[in-house]
Amino acid sequence: MKNKQGYIYIVTNYTHSVVYIGVTSNLTARIFQHKHKVAEGFTNKYNVNHLVYYEVYDNIVDAIAREKYLKGKTRKYKNELINKFNPEWKDLYEDII
Repeated sequence: MKNKQGYIYIVTNYTHSVVYIGVTSNLTARIFQHKHKVAEGFTNKYNVNHLVYYEVYDNIVDAIAREKYLKGKTRKYKNELINKFNPEWKDLYEDII
């Protein structure tokens, strides 16, 4: 059985006051869901739909482990990670479709 590729991602709102870390096997589809408020929940409530960071993994298990690790980090750590990857906090959705 082939391992499924995985992604961890960070999305934020327009003012960058909220960040959300998620994991998925289909990054494009998942960000589309955030942008179109397909599911109720945190990201929908706080308009968190700007993709500002992501990482690609060969398998979903590694992506899940990384997500759990990052969720335990401080906001400062997450901001630094985003700043190194995407200093302008540009919405990267158009880059991945």
